Amino acid sequence: MVEVRRTFHQELDQIKADIVRLAAMVTECIPRGTDVLLANDLQGAQQLIEADDELDSLSLEIEERCYQVLALQQPVAIDLRSLVTAIRLTSEIERSGDLMVNVAKGARRIYGVQFDPRLRGLIERMSEEATRLFRLCIDAYVEGNASLAAALEDMDDGLDLLHKDYIQAIFESHHAGIIDLQAAVQLALIGRYYERIGDHAVNIGARVEYMVTGWLPEHTGKARLNARHERAEAELQTEMESLSADPPPADDSGG
Repeated sequence: MVEVRRTFHQELDQIKADIVRLAAMVTECIPRGTDVLLANDLQGAQQLIEADDELDSLSLEIEERCYQVLALQQPVAIDLRSLVTAIRLTSEIERSGDLMVNVAKGARRIYGVQFDPRLRGLIERMSEEATRLFRLCIDAYVEGNASLAAALEDMDDGLDLLHKDYIQAIFESHHAGIIDLQAAVQLALIGRYYERIGDHAVNIGARVEYMVTGWLPEHTGKARLNARHERAEAELQTEMESLSADPPPADDSGG
């Protein structure tokens, strides 16, 4: 039995190591995709798009290993939460990689567009912030740090503000005739991809909190719903008791 558990935890450690490797690959894609975009690098864009196949392959391997361990080991408590978290993290990480593929495809659609200094600077800052958030969420996972995981939602506000400024800069650049409408639309989509990477980092943080504490943000909503139902039932019960306690109306029909 001890040997079985040792093998089980070795499997968990390998899954964790592969998730970190997958996350490292995606983290590297963020500044790489930004460089491709700002440099009008068609060859680099194609290489980034093709590299996504490796991310997809590794993410599938991780998920399949997780399901195999779930089926064969039937883990409970924190081990079960670790596996469920691994499955969810793999999906969040892989989708973040897809977003950088979208940036590369967007770069091809607006090939030749020249960015004014403000737009260029905001893209670089969004890229840096998305990279930072992604690294921090994986640090939280590796360290089992629920406090860091919980802080990611507040940290993401910085990227949201940059995204808001970026959209305003697109409008101004288009109004000034620097970029045409098609380029403006594509740039707006590209900004959304960076912002979504921040959202995935926050989601990863929430899953790390679940892994460590057993609590999910959805539990708060469920608790509120249950409380509303309980209040409604109590009010109904009070009303029914009040009705049953009232005396019957007097008979005014005469005799």
